[in-house]
Amino acid sequence: MKSTKNIEIKLIFIAVAVLFLWFLAAPIIMLLLKSFQDDTGRIWLHYMEVFTTKGFWQAVGNSFQAAGSSAVVTTILAFVLAYTVNYTNLPRILKKVIRGGAVLPMLLPTITYGFAIIYSFGKQGLVTRLLGRQLFDIYGYGGLLLGYVVYTLPVSFLLIQNTMNYIDKKFMIVSRVMGDKGVKTFGITVLRPLLGTLAASLVQCFFLAFTDFGIPASVGGQYEVVASVLYDEMLGSLPNFNNGAVVAMVMLVPSVVSILLLHYLERYNVQYNKISLVENFKNRLRDGVFGVFSGAVMLMIVILFAVVFIVPFVREWPYEMAFTLDHVKDVFQDGELSGVFRNSLFVAIMTAVVGSLVAYGAALITARSKLTAKTKNVVEGIALVTNTVPGMVIGIGFMLMFSGTSLQNTFLLIIVCNVVHYFSTPYLMMKNSLQKMNGSWETTAMLMGDSWLKTIFRVVTPNALPTILEVFSYYFVNAMVTVSAVIFIAGAKTMVVTTKIKELQHFAKFNEIFVLSLCILFTNLIAKGIFRVIASYRKAGSQDSKTEGAKKKRIAAGVAAGMLICAAGVFVFGLNGGSGSSEKVIIYSNADDEAVDAIKGALDDNGYKGKYIFQTFGTSELGGKLLAEGKNVEADLVTMSSFYLDSAQEQNQMFEKLTFEAQTLSETPDFYRPITSQEGAIIVNTEVMKEENLPMPKSIRDLADPVYAGQISVTDIKSSSTAWLLIQALVEEYGEDEAKDILTDIYKNAGPHIEDSGSGPLKKVRSGEVAVGFGLRHQVAADKEDGLPVDYVDPTEGNFSLTESVAVVDKKEDTNPLAMEMAECIVKNGREQLQKTYPNALYVGETTDKSNESAYPRVFSEPLTAELLERHQKLSESCK
Repeated sequence: MKSTKNIEIKLIFIAVAVLFLWFLAAPIIMLLLKSFQDDTGRIWLHYMEVFTTKGFWQAVGNSFQAAGSSAVVTTILAFVLAYTVNYTNLPRILKKVIRGGAVLPMLLPTITYGFAIIYSFGKQGLVTRLLGRQLFDIYGYGGLLLGYVVYTLPVSFLLIQNTMNYIDKKFMIVSRVMGDKGVKTFGITVLRPLLGTLAASLVQCFFLAFTDFGIPASVGGQYEVVASVLYDEMLGSLPNFNNGAVVAMVMLVPSVVSILLLHYLERYNVQYNKISLVENFKNRLRDGVFGVFSGAVMLMIVILFAVVFIVPFVREWPYEMAFTLDHVKDVFQDGELSGVFRNSLFVAIMTAVVGSLVAYGAALITARSKLTAKTKNVVEGIALVTNTVPGMVIGIGFMLMFSGTSLQNTFLLIIVCNVVHYFSTPYLMMKNSLQKMNGSWETTAMLMGDSWLKTIFRVVTPNALPTILEVFSYYFVNAMVTVSAVIFIAGAKTMVVTTKIKELQHFAKFNEIFVLSLCILFTNLIAKGIFRVIASYRKAGSQDSKTEGAKKKRIAAGVAAGMLICAAGVFVFGLNGGSGSSEKVIIYSNADDEAVDAIKGALDDNGYKGKYIFQTFGTSELGGKLLAEGKNVEADLVTMSSFYLDSAQEQNQMFEKLTFEAQTLSETPDFYRPITSQEGAIIVNTEVMKEENLPMPKSIRDLADPVYAGQISVTDIKSSSTAWLLIQALVEEYGEDEAKDILTDIYKNAGPHIEDSGSGPLKKVRSGEVAVGFGLRHQVAADKEDGLPVDYVDPTEGNFSLTESVAVVDKKEDTNPLAMEMAECIVKNGREQLQKTYPNALYVGETTDKSNESAYPRVFSEPLTAELLERHQKLSESCK
């Protein structure tokens, strides 16, 4: 019997160890090797480049400052909330509100927090409009602090609340009887048992904030943090995966410190042999103070997220405040968005199923087995590592390791990524639950002739069902809201809601973002409600008579089994659904809505309707995928900025020579043809210009005037090619030396409004955060046509342009023959519609529509190459 038992648990250990060896250790090792990789043999080259880069150590310092201060504030707030729930005599309904409100933010993706802060506390935000003034500058440290606190509050509250549940209040009475004063009693009976948990909360909150990317992407401004540096290196306008690997390694240093610190803090955990039920002392002053303080925290959360419930139902915030359901209808009628939501639901269910099994198996090893201490320490080590490794690092490791394999762009890879990323907390929940059960069950069962496995199924598992449901719920919720890891590994067929939100951010589609965020929120609320009902059945079964208890157990077991069957059905459906679309041409594009509509229209009108899958990305994300994955990229057809296609072809030789003729006005390579020409222009908000009494700029040079201080938004060339149009204009007109002086003053005027996204300036001009910006001319024209108070100014230095082109990925024998046909169709049948938005002529026989033509169209005197872009990036950095 002992031998059989050991074989069973050893097999579980081997499965868990192999899973984390292949999907955690191997990707991190690959990143480590990538950081040393260099053709010249100088293994420290990339470390020296990163460490000597201007602003890198400042970003690291900013990360420590923002994450450290937010961890302290969050832990204090979470302690107050948990103390209010456990040690005051406030009405039960208020305590329920506090418990629910404290964990509400974890039901939404962190990328939504930044947008909520902008729409609540920005210059045209809800709170600002109600109060008539802006309370604080949301861009930079202040916005990050608020976002991080809200983001980490649920985790800190759950940690402290869980520990407080297991503090024996009887010792408060003993302390009072012995004559201790209130402060001493509080310190001995409340703070002392919580020391380990409070320290763990500080570590956990610090690390979550240190590695988060979603909040800095929205409100970081020029207060750069290390997570933003990692994103820029990996998916900036010129991706550098070796340098990105170095930054990832730097982000792992706090992980190592956190692992050691958390291990050390375990000695401060206090355990009680028995938890006594003791009523709280009556103290109206205590109840009033903690009630008011907790109410203020709840009010802050409500105010922050109220806009998520308001903006989607307003015609055009903040200019047309009439109620409408159009935005909601548009999302639900959009087949692409509804498909993405189904993908998220599928991934969340399967993550919860697989994750629960893995966490349960791992917990059995440490809590219900006789394996050696070294074996158990392996599992404990895995839990500590997964608790501290950043999601972005895991995602990048997965992207590099599994590119070109059968796992690339699959649901399975996303599910495994989620299971690994969020393993720590579910494992600890399961381990703590199993350790509290009677340790003699297995021995008794063995004496009765039952096997260890049979005992686990018949005795241990039914008693662990409430915790299993909690673990299932935890995995489900986090799989619905995660973005940091999956953004690097999701493909056209496997796109989930949070990656779609990140994409929509690039196109400033905030109505759709908030609607999708609400979908995630309500899905998570419904899921948690279902899990709570199932758990209540199980609890009722344990408290009723044996007959009723058995009935409740059967109901709970039946519901759980039904969930597993449904999940299995969804899994099979998902696999079949993925394979059923394998013959369709997959199109990757960074195009805007107008171009996407024209391309789809050309394809649909010429017999290709239903024969393709169209997936849009931000320029930097798509560029990163092309350079990282090469011929292994999921796409068959790509429409992308021409200079990116040049770089990808030079590095990976990944595009086919086009087999059709299309004579362009300027010389182009034989592997792509241009489809649009994107021009830059000055953007203005006409209402804000009047309110601030600002002169209308005529040139880019005018933006250097101090009169525009704090009222300008531009993009950063490190992360967006839109900024290149502005720098081309300055360099071509004034030369590099004078261009530096002008750009330095423009950056000074912009302050925190230097954006990572190309549509960032338009977003801020549109919302009234600033009066002036620089962006793409056609996007402003579309907003103006829709009636928004925005307009464009063609700068006298010239409307410089970047072309976007179509190319066919060379997959040898796996190349889809329809891809070349569709490329030809887009070039020959889509240009007429495309020219209505992008008027510049590109082909022999085309003419530019004079009514839509820019005033000063110009072309840079040098070829637009990656080398030129890198040179202009260095010029830009020297101006900051």
